[in-house]
Amino acid sequence: MKFRRILALASVSSLALGTALSAQETPAEAITLQPLTLVADGQENVEATGGISVTAEDLEILQPADVSELFSRDSAITVSGGAGPSKRIHVFGLEQSNLAVSVDGVPQGPTSWHHTGSNVIDPAFLKSVEVEAGAAAADAGFGAAAGAVRYETVGARDLLTDGRTQGGRAALSWGTNGRGVSGSLAGYGLYEGFDWFAMIHGTDGKNYEAGNGLEMDGTEPALRGGLVKLGYEQDGRRVELAYDHTEDDGDRTIKMNMDLYPVSPTRPVDRGVYPLKVSRDTLTLKYSSTAPTDAWDPEAMVFVSRNKYERPNYATGDRPINGDMNLENQTIGGKLQNTYTLGQGKITAGVDWAYDDYDIDNYGDTDRRYWTMDTMQIGAFVQGRFEFDNGIDLSTGLRLDHHRYTDFNGNRHSDTGASVNGTVSYEFAEGFEVFAGASHTWLGYTFGEYALLHARSSDLYVADDYETSSARNIKLGLNADRGNWSGNLTFFDTRLKDMGELVFPEDESAPYLGNVEEYRSKGFTLQGAYSWGSGRVGGSFTKADVTQGGEDRLPNGGTAVPVGQVATLYVDQEIAQYNAKVGATVEWANKLSGDYLTEAGFSDAPSYTVLNLYGEWRPQNYENVVVHLGIDNVFDRTYSERSSYVQFDARGVQPLYAPGRTVTLGLTMDF
Repeated sequence: MKFRRILALASVSSLALGTALSAQETPAEAITLQPLTLVADGQENVEATGGISVTAEDLEILQPADVSELFSRDSAITVSGGAGPSKRIHVFGLEQSNLAVSVDGVPQGPTSWHHTGSNVIDPAFLKSVEVEAGAAAADAGFGAAAGAVRYETVGARDLLTDGRTQGGRAALSWGTNGRGVSGSLAGYGLYEGFDWFAMIHGTDGKNYEAGNGLEMDGTEPALRGGLVKLGYEQDGRRVELAYDHTEDDGDRTIKMNMDLYPVSPTRPVDRGVYPLKVSRDTLTLKYSSTAPTDAWDPEAMVFVSRNKYERPNYATGDRPINGDMNLENQTIGGKLQNTYTLGQGKITAGVDWAYDDYDIDNYGDTDRRYWTMDTMQIGAFVQGRFEFDNGIDLSTGLRLDHHRYTDFNGNRHSDTGASVNGTVSYEFAEGFEVFAGASHTWLGYTFGEYALLHARSSDLYVADDYETSSARNIKLGLNADRGNWSGNLTFFDTRLKDMGELVFPEDESAPYLGNVEEYRSKGFTLQGAYSWGSGRVGGSFTKADVTQGGEDRLPNGGTAVPVGQVATLYVDQEIAQYNAKVGATVEWANKLSGDYLTEAGFSDAPSYTVLNLYGEWRPQNYENVVVHLGIDNVFDRTYSERSSYVQFDARGVQPLYAPGRTVTLGLTMDF
């Protein structure tokens, strides 16, 4: 049955690609594009199929300190709470290690440890973010089970305007409620064909307090990083060398994504903090064309990256298992592709590869301290995006990947699989479009987190029937674009099959790496926006039912978490006579409740509504200076972000509350 579904999708893809190539053989007149070409636009317009985009304008307004603030205007994405390095994003309730996450095209690996976030991202370096939810394109990369997340960082040519050849930017902010001081300094310039960009950023603060006045230990801001880009352009070619370093180095609780505050005087819990350093280093070399032709629009990239988790021994008394925990993932990889322009659209074809090496020093006082494993992926892909003059747009593609996994016992697993996707839209009236999409994605060997979830014993093994994983996505919906207003309604159904995770048998026998029951997220998301000359208003609503093995998913982290119903509303208004902008964001989440929670020992997750305000002012005669004012959680609500752990009495877990009212004042100057 699975083979027939793949064959059907592949046939559609092959037919579409063949039709477009055949049409190219004869001269064609220029096609007048319809008002809506959202699906065919591909990566540049992910909002058309329920995804989200965070633009440079959005970043200027939001001034995000972390990923919670980065995605605060989009209900499709929820973020687990806590300190910066513990935060994880979830798309429709599916954790980001199930998406093809990249920073400037460099893929980011799986989660290191379940109490830590998946990636260290500094919003200060970002130019834009795209989140492709559900059926991802073939050129989105390997492992796009539930979509793709693309972070793009800023460079010299993004900031130089009005014919300037050099410049700089300095930013400084101070905030209440532990926010502390944040500062960045950037310099950039052009000289003949050369361009350069260098930026450093750092934060220093204290633990924040929740709305109820409770200090949340281990939440002090400690993010630091640097970004350097060197580019050269000549004769229609561009070469760029970039280095990116981001780290969080502070005192953290051992389990950063949950609160173990004592529920009674007789149940004390050690909430001590210990040094922890989480870092990411990436070196990238890219080649691209600045003067592409219909037949030649290449992109090439090679990269080396390293992600590290360094926590010293905190073992005390009768807890000898809690020794050193040092995790390191090193990756080397690359990508080569070319885009062909046809009369009806474009076809992108290429290859990508990555080798990952994992070194694990997991609890020093065990009978097996060191663990290693590695993976190798090699893939070939083709994706076509077409716009026809009958109102039909089509995006369809194929991937073929070979995956090799050498597990922690030195055993090698290897297999090859195919992925296929197709999305078609039809503009049935001016400004209105319906679409439908489906994908089957082969994921290779998945293993959850590479810390192997408290791997404390040499008895750990890989199940004999351990196999590759796969995903299926179905989406359909409606787009509207009527000048100053737009909207989207997307129904989605994502299934993750045979995901690899560490399993603890009920009979307390040795844990093992094996395949678990199917994860599923289904529901709908609604987006809308209206703009006028000096402002805009928009919002989104998402309902996602998340299950595993057909049963409602419990709020205990991992691959998937319950979402329920969440919504956002925002408004931005420019006040031209004062060179100012003001705005607000409202975040809402409905109550999560049901017998399935209480019977498992969890409490209901209360609903919450949070209001955030911002203001921006450019002093007259000093338009290179911007003053920012932000007030988050205006009414000082006590709440925990959706996708966070809720109260779990069986283990003494309390909600890890989000910050209470926080006021931030910032100054940015370009020179």
